[in-house]
Amino acid sequence: MSIVVTEREEEIINKIEHPEAIQGPPPPKYVAFLAGMFSGIAKNAVGHPMDVLKCRLQTAPPGRFKGVFDCFWQTLKFEGPFGFYKGFTPPLVGWVFMDSIMLGSLHTYRQLVKEYMYPDETKLPLLGHMIAGLGSGLTVSFVAAPIEQFKVRLQVQYDNKTKVYSGPIDVARKIYKQAGIRGIYNGLASTMIFRTNFVWWWGSYEVITQYFEKHTRMSAPAINFWAGGLSATVFWIFAYPADVVKQNIMLDSPVKSEKKFPHWIDAVKYIYREKGLAGFGKGFVPAIIRSFPANAAALLAFEWVMRLSK
Repeated sequence: MSIVVTEREEEIINKIEHPEAIQGPPPPKYVAFLAGMFSGIAKNAVGHPMDVLKCRLQTAPPGRFKGVFDCFWQTLKFEGPFGFYKGFTPPLVGWVFMDSIMLGSLHTYRQLVKEYMYPDETKLPLLGHMIAGLGSGLTVSFVAAPIEQFKVRLQVQYDNKTKVYSGPIDVARKIYKQAGIRGIYNGLASTMIFRTNFVWWWGSYEVITQYFEKHTRMSAPAINFWAGGLSATVFWIFAYPADVVKQNIMLDSPVKSEKKFPHWIDAVKYIYREKGLAGFGKGFVPAIIRSFPANAAALLAFEWVMRLSK
Protein backbone atom coordinates (compact mmCIF):
# COMPACT_ATOMS: atom_id res chain seq x y z
CA MET A 1 0.00 0.00 0.00
CA SER A 2 1.52 3.30 -1.09
CA ILE A 3 1.40 6.41 1.08
CA VAL A 4 0.61 9.69 -0.65
CA VAL A 5 2.54 12.66 0.73
CA THR A 6 1.17 16.10 0.00
CA GLU A 7 3.42 19.02 -1.00
CA ARG A 8 2.81 20.64 2.39
CA GLU A 9 3.80 17.48 4.28
CA GLU A 10 6.89 17.08 2.10
CA GLU A 11 7.90 20.68 2.89
CA ILE A 12 7.58 20.04 6.64
CA ILE A 13 9.62 16.81 6.38
CA ASN A 14 12.39 18.63 4.48
CA LYS A 15 12.55 21.34 7.14
CA ILE A 16 12.90 18.73 9.87
CA GLU A 17 15.50 16.61 8.08
CA HIS A 18 17.46 19.52 6.57
CA PRO A 19 17.18 22.51 8.91
CA GLU A 20 20.32 24.10 7.48
CA ALA A 21 18.49 24.64 4.19
CA ILE A 22 16.04 27.10 5.74
CA GLN A 23 18.59 29.16 7.64
CA GLY A 24 19.63 31.11 4.59
CA PRO A 25 22.96 32.90 4.19
CA PRO A 26 24.59 34.32 7.35
CA PRO A 27 24.13 38.05 8.02
CA PRO A 28 26.88 40.37 6.77
CA LYS A 29 29.88 40.52 9.12
CA TYR A 30 29.31 44.20 9.98
CA VAL A 31 25.87 43.37 11.42
CA ALA A 32 27.50 41.32 14.20
CA PHE A 33 29.62 44.31 15.22
CA LEU A 34 26.49 46.49 15.31
CA ALA A 35 24.61 43.86 17.33
CA GLY A 36 27.54 43.73 19.75
CA MET A 37 27.03 47.42 20.52
CA PHE A 38 23.47 46.74 21.68
CA SER A 39 24.82 43.85 23.74
CA GLY A 40 27.30 46.14 25.51
CA ILE A 41 24.60 48.68 26.41
CA ALA A 42 22.36 45.97 27.88
CA LYS A 43 25.21 44.38 29.84
CA ASN A 44 26.39 47.63 31.42
CA ALA A 45 22.90 48.82 32.35
CA VAL A 46 22.10 45.56 34.17
CA GLY A 47 25.42 44.52 35.68
CA HIS A 48 27.51 47.52 36.80
CA PRO A 49 26.55 47.75 40.51
CA MET A 50 27.54 44.13 41.15
CA ASP A 51 30.73 44.68 39.15
CA VAL A 52 31.71 47.45 41.59
CA LEU A 53 31.25 45.11 44.58
CA LYS A 54 33.19 42.35 42.81
CA CYS A 55 36.11 44.64 42.02
CA ARG A 56 36.31 46.04 45.57
CA LEU A 57 36.24 42.61 47.18
CA GLN A 58 38.91 41.33 44.77
CA THR A 59 41.39 44.12 45.45
CA ALA A 60 40.69 45.35 49.00
CA PRO A 61 43.39 44.76 51.65
CA PRO A 62 42.61 42.03 54.20
CA GLY A 63 40.11 43.20 56.80
CA ARG A 64 38.56 46.10 54.92
CA PHE A 65 35.31 44.23 54.23
CA LYS A 66 33.80 41.32 56.16
CA GLY A 67 32.00 40.03 53.09
CA VAL A 68 29.63 40.88 50.28
CA PHE A 69 26.93 42.44 52.44
CA ASP A 70 29.45 44.48 54.43
CA CYS A 71 30.94 45.80 51.18
CA PHE A 72 27.44 46.65 49.96
CA TRP A 73 26.52 48.40 53.23
CA GLN A 74 29.75 50.40 53.48
CA THR A 75 29.41 51.54 49.88
CA LEU A 76 25.80 52.61 50.43
CA LYS A 77 26.49 54.20 53.83
CA PHE A 78 29.52 56.29 52.90
CA GLU A 79 28.99 56.91 49.18
CA GLY A 80 25.25 56.60 48.65
CA PRO A 81 23.55 54.89 45.68
CA PHE A 82 25.90 56.58 43.23
CA GLY A 83 28.79 54.69 44.81
CA PHE A 84 27.61 51.60 42.96
CA TYR A 85 28.07 53.43 39.67
CA LYS A 86 31.66 54.57 40.14
CA GLY A 87 33.62 53.75 37.02
CA PHE A 88 30.37 53.57 35.05
CA THR A 89 31.52 55.69 32.10
CA PRO A 90 34.44 53.53 30.89
CA PRO A 91 32.32 50.37 30.58
CA LEU A 92 29.34 52.31 29.21
CA VAL A 93 31.50 53.45 26.32
CA GLY A 94 33.92 50.57 26.61
CA TRP A 95 31.53 47.65 26.76
CA VAL A 96 29.68 48.98 23.76
CA PHE A 97 33.00 48.96 21.92
CA MET A 98 34.23 45.75 23.57
CA ASP A 99 31.09 43.73 22.90
CA SER A 100 31.06 45.02 19.34
CA ILE A 101 34.59 43.69 18.84
CA MET A 102 34.02 40.53 20.90
CA LEU A 103 30.76 39.41 19.28
CA GLY A 104 31.61 40.78 15.86
CA SER A 105 34.92 38.90 15.80
CA LEU A 106 33.22 35.80 17.24
CA HIS A 107 30.79 35.80 14.32
CA THR A 108 33.66 36.29 11.87
CA TYR A 109 35.82 33.55 13.44
CA ARG A 110 32.88 31.14 13.33
CA GLN A 111 32.56 31.71 9.60
CA LEU A 112 36.32 31.37 9.03
CA VAL A 113 36.61 28.22 11.14
CA LYS A 114 33.65 26.69 9.34
CA GLU A 115 35.06 27.60 5.93
CA TYR A 116 38.66 26.48 6.47
CA MET A 117 38.48 23.75 9.13
CA TYR A 118 35.06 22.17 8.59
CA PRO A 119 34.13 22.88 4.96
CA ASP A 120 32.26 19.59 4.59
CA GLU A 121 30.14 19.98 7.73
CA THR A 122 26.63 21.37 7.43
CA LYS A 123 26.98 22.95 10.85
CA LEU A 124 29.94 24.19 12.89
CA PRO A 125 30.78 21.53 15.52
CA LEU A 126 31.32 22.26 19.21
CA LEU A 127 35.12 22.39 18.92
CA GLY A 128 34.75 24.98 16.17
CA HIS A 129 32.66 27.18 18.47
CA MET A 130 35.32 26.87 21.18
CA ILE A 131 38.11 27.80 18.75
CA ALA A 132 36.13 30.82 17.56
CA GLY A 133 35.53 31.79 21.19
CA LEU A 134 39.25 31.65 21.94
CA GLY A 135 40.01 33.86 18.94
CA SER A 136 37.36 36.32 20.01
CA GLY A 137 38.73 36.49 23.57
CA LEU A 138 42.29 37.16 22.44
CA THR A 139 41.17 39.76 19.91
CA VAL A 140 39.02 41.79 22.28
CA SER A 141 41.78 41.79 24.92
CA PHE A 142 43.56 44.57 23.04
CA VAL A 143 40.48 46.76 23.50
CA ALA A 144 39.50 45.48 26.94
CA ALA A 145 42.82 45.93 28.76
CA PRO A 146 42.88 49.76 28.82
CA ILE A 147 39.14 50.09 29.44
CA GLU A 148 39.14 47.62 32.33
CA GLN A 149 42.19 49.26 33.87
CA PHE A 150 40.50 52.68 33.85
CA LYS A 151 37.33 51.14 35.29
CA VAL A 152 39.00 49.31 38.16
CA ARG A 153 41.06 52.34 39.20
CA LEU A 154 37.89 54.41 39.47
CA GLN A 155 35.94 51.68 41.24
CA VAL A 156 38.37 51.45 44.18
CA GLN A 157 38.19 55.16 45.01
CA TYR A 158 36.26 54.71 48.24
CA ASP A 159 36.47 58.27 49.57
CA ASN A 160 38.40 61.54 49.28
CA LYS A 161 41.47 59.91 50.86
CA THR A 162 41.66 57.27 48.13
CA LYS A 163 40.56 59.54 45.28
CA VAL A 164 43.31 59.98 42.70
CA TYR A 165 41.35 60.43 39.47
CA SER A 166 38.44 62.70 38.57
CA GLY A 167 37.20 60.49 35.71
CA PRO A 168 38.23 58.09 32.94
CA ILE A 169 39.94 60.75 30.83
CA ASP A 170 41.96 61.83 33.87
CA VAL A 171 42.96 58.20 34.45
CA ALA A 172 44.17 57.86 30.86
CA ARG A 173 46.01 61.20 30.96
CA LYS A 174 47.85 60.47 34.23
CA ILE A 175 48.82 56.92 33.32
CA TYR A 176 50.07 58.01 29.90
CA LYS A 177 52.10 60.76 31.55
CA GLN A 178 53.63 58.23 33.93
CA ALA A 179 54.40 55.36 31.60
CA GLY A 180 53.25 56.13 28.05
CA ILE A 181 51.38 53.60 25.95
CA ARG A 182 52.97 50.74 27.93
CA GLY A 183 51.18 52.03 31.01
CA ILE A 184 47.86 52.26 29.16
CA TYR A 185 48.23 48.56 28.33
CA ASN A 186 49.24 47.56 31.85
CA GLY A 187 47.63 44.16 32.38
CA LEU A 188 47.30 43.14 28.72
CA ALA A 189 48.89 39.71 29.25
CA SER A 190 46.69 39.00 32.28
CA THR A 191 43.65 40.11 30.27
CA MET A 192 44.52 37.64 27.51
CA ILE A 193 45.04 34.82 30.03
CA PHE A 194 41.66 35.60 31.58
CA ARG A 195 39.90 35.65 28.22
CA THR A 196 41.26 32.31 27.05
CA ASN A 197 38.37 31.02 29.15
CA PHE A 198 36.05 32.15 26.36
CA VAL A 199 36.41 28.57 25.12
CA TRP A 200 34.11 27.55 28.01
CA TRP A 201 31.70 30.43 27.48
CA TRP A 202 31.00 29.93 23.79
CA GLY A 203 31.33 26.16 23.95
CA SER A 204 28.71 25.95 26.71
CA TYR A 205 26.53 28.53 24.94
CA GLU A 206 26.32 26.23 21.92
CA VAL A 207 25.65 23.12 24.04
CA ILE A 208 22.91 24.82 26.07
CA THR A 209 21.32 26.39 22.99
CA GLN A 210 21.21 23.04 21.20
CA TYR A 211 19.70 21.34 24.25
CA PHE A 212 16.92 23.91 24.59
CA GLU A 213 16.17 23.80 20.86
CA LYS A 214 15.83 20.01 20.91
CA HIS A 215 14.12 19.45 24.25
CA THR A 216 11.95 22.50 24.88
CA ARG A 217 9.39 24.60 23.07
CA MET A 218 10.88 27.92 24.19
CA SER A 219 10.98 30.77 21.70
CA ALA A 220 14.29 31.83 20.16
CA PRO A 221 14.57 34.97 22.39
CA ALA A 222 13.90 32.87 25.50
CA ILE A 223 16.58 30.39 24.47
CA ASN A 224 19.04 33.23 23.86
CA PHE A 225 18.27 34.67 27.30
CA TRP A 226 18.70 31.42 29.25
CA ALA A 227 21.66 30.16 27.21
CA GLY A 228 23.37 33.54 27.54
CA GLY A 229 22.93 33.64 31.30
CA LEU A 230 23.84 30.01 31.99
CA SER A 231 26.88 29.99 29.69
CA ALA A 232 28.19 33.17 31.33
CA THR A 233 27.90 31.43 34.70
CA VAL A 234 29.94 28.52 33.34
CA PHE A 235 32.54 31.00 32.07
CA TRP A 236 32.90 32.77 35.42
CA ILE A 237 33.27 29.50 37.33
CA PHE A 238 36.30 28.62 35.19
CA ALA A 239 37.69 32.13 34.73
CA TYR A 240 37.25 33.75 38.13
CA PRO A 241 40.70 33.10 39.67
CA ALA A 242 42.35 34.61 36.57
CA ASP A 243 40.08 37.65 36.91
CA VAL A 244 41.24 38.21 40.51
CA VAL A 245 44.86 38.11 39.34
CA LYS A 246 44.08 40.49 36.47
CA GLN A 247 42.40 43.05 38.71
CA ASN A 248 45.34 43.17 41.11
CA ILE A 249 47.81 43.57 38.26
CA MET A 250 45.78 46.43 36.78
CA LEU A 251 46.00 48.33 40.08
CA ASP A 252 49.78 47.93 40.13
CA SER A 253 52.02 50.85 39.24
CA PRO A 254 52.14 51.41 35.47
CA VAL A 255 55.83 52.33 35.80
CA LYS A 256 57.94 49.26 35.05
CA SER A 257 60.62 49.95 37.67
CA GLU A 258 58.00 50.48 40.39
CA LYS A 259 55.88 47.41 39.76
CA LYS A 260 54.88 45.22 42.67
CA PHE A 261 54.09 42.44 40.21
CA PRO A 262 56.68 42.43 37.39
CA HIS A 263 55.27 39.12 36.16
CA TRP A 264 51.84 37.47 36.19
CA ILE A 265 53.04 34.73 38.54
CA ASP A 266 54.16 37.36 41.07
CA ALA A 267 50.55 38.47 41.51
CA VAL A 268 49.46 34.84 41.92
CA LYS A 269 52.06 34.32 44.66
CA TYR A 270 51.07 37.56 46.41
CA ILE A 271 47.36 36.69 46.52
CA TYR A 272 48.11 33.21 47.84
CA ARG A 273 50.57 34.51 50.45
CA GLU A 274 48.27 37.26 51.73
CA LYS A 275 44.85 35.59 51.46
CA GLY A 276 45.41 31.90 50.78
CA LEU A 277 43.43 29.93 48.22
CA ALA A 278 40.30 31.79 49.32
CA GLY A 279 41.86 34.95 47.91
CA PHE A 280 41.26 33.68 44.39
CA GLY A 281 37.53 33.56 45.13
CA LYS A 282 37.12 37.02 46.67
CA GLY A 283 34.10 38.76 45.13
CA PHE A 284 32.82 35.55 43.53
CA VAL A 285 29.27 35.92 44.87
CA PRO A 286 28.51 39.32 43.28
CA ALA A 287 30.24 38.17 40.10
CA ILE A 288 27.94 35.16 39.80
CA ILE A 289 24.87 37.18 40.78
CA ARG A 290 25.77 39.72 38.10
CA SER A 291 26.81 37.24 35.40
CA PHE A 292 23.42 35.71 34.68
CA PRO A 293 21.17 38.77 34.24
CA ALA A 294 23.85 40.97 32.64
CA ASN A 295 24.94 38.42 30.05
CA ALA A 296 21.47 37.02 29.50
CA ALA A 297 20.33 40.53 28.59
CA ALA A 298 23.44 41.06 26.47
CA LEU A 299 23.04 37.86 24.43
CA LEU A 300 19.31 38.44 24.04
CA ALA A 301 20.04 41.89 22.59
CA PHE A 302 22.80 40.54 20.31
CA GLU A 303 20.75 37.67 18.87
CA TRP A 304 17.70 39.91 18.46
CA VAL A 305 19.62 42.35 16.27
CA MET A 306 21.16 39.45 14.32
CA ARG A 307 17.69 38.06 13.59
CA LEU A 308 16.48 41.44 12.38
CA SER A 309 19.21 41.44 9.72
CA LYS A 310 18.09 38.16 8.15
